[in-house]
Parts: sequence; structure tokens; C-alpha cells
Amino acid sequence: MKIKLVLSALLLVAVQNAMAQENPTTTIVVDSVRVNPIDLENKKAEEKAFLEEKLKNDKNALKEQERIVKDREKAEKKLEKENDKLKNEQKKFEKEQKKFEKEQKKLASAEKEVSKNNEKLSKAKKDLDKMQSKFEKSRSKGKLSPVEIEKGNVKISKQQLKITEIQEDIEKSQKKLKKLR
Repeated sequence: MKIKLVLSALLLVAVQNAMAQENPTTTIVVDSVRVNPIDLENKKAEEKAFLEEKLKNDKNALKEQERIVKDREKAEKKLEKENDKLKNEQKKFEKEQKKFEKEQKKLASAEKEVSKNNEKLSKAKKDLDKMQSKFEKSRSKGKLSPVEIEKGNVKISKQQLKITEIQEDIEKSQKKLKKLR
């Protein structure tokens, strides 16, 4: 009987021990979460669509930036061409202005030459008139010898020659002035 009792106690402990290990109420901790494969595929598809959309947006943004850079380069080139054109026009204008100023100086010089020659002519005519009147006075008084009369006539002839040379110079300078105008 004692043996029956010991054996039944052992059997009872063994049954309890076996039951304790097969306890369905205990939870098993797993590192990963159980996910339904359909949900996983949907998430992957959504993520793929999101990444594709982001890639598409990035490409569009990159194309837009490249277009902006190209437009900016075109604008810079256009501005550079306009600046070059403006510089060329400025140089051309300055060149024409210098040419105009040079022509004005030539014109002023020619006018000055004409007025100078006219003054010379008037002075030479006055000198001739004085010479002739002085010579005529001296001649009318009879104080002059035939040699002095000849010298006076030669002097008057030289003055007349000088006057004709000055008149020729005036004609030349007037022609030059007309040519410049």
C-alpha cells in the first residue's frame, strides 16, 4: 500500500508536471510581428508607388532646374551680345564724334586762315595807298631824282605783287573752306 501511494503520488506529480509544460495559456515571445502577407504586399506596393512618385518629382525638379540654368545662360549670352553691340555703337559714335570735331577744327582753321589773309590784304592795300600817296607827294614836289622815282615804282610794284599773292592765298583758302563745308 505504501508503494501504491508513493507510485500514485509520483504519478500525480508527473501528470501535473506534464500538464504544466503543455499549458496553452503561456504566450510565446517572438522577435518579429506576425504580418499578414497581403498587408505586406500592399505596403510594399504603396512604398514602391511613393518612391516612384518621389523619383518622378525629383526628375521633374531636376529638369526644371536645368531649364532655368539654360534660360539664365541664354539670357546672359543675350545680355553679353547686347553689351557688345552697345560698346560697338559707342565706339562708332565716339569715332564719328572725333571725326566731326576734327572736321570742325579744320573748318575753323580754314575760316581763320581766310580771315587772316583778308586782314593781310587790307593791311597791304593800306600800305600800298600810303606808299602811293607818299610817292605822289614827293614826286609832285619834284624832290625825287629819276633813280628814286624808279625805286619808288619798283617798291609800289612789289607791294602790288604782294597784294596779288595774298589774293591768290585768299582764293585758295576760300576753295578749301567751301570744300570742307
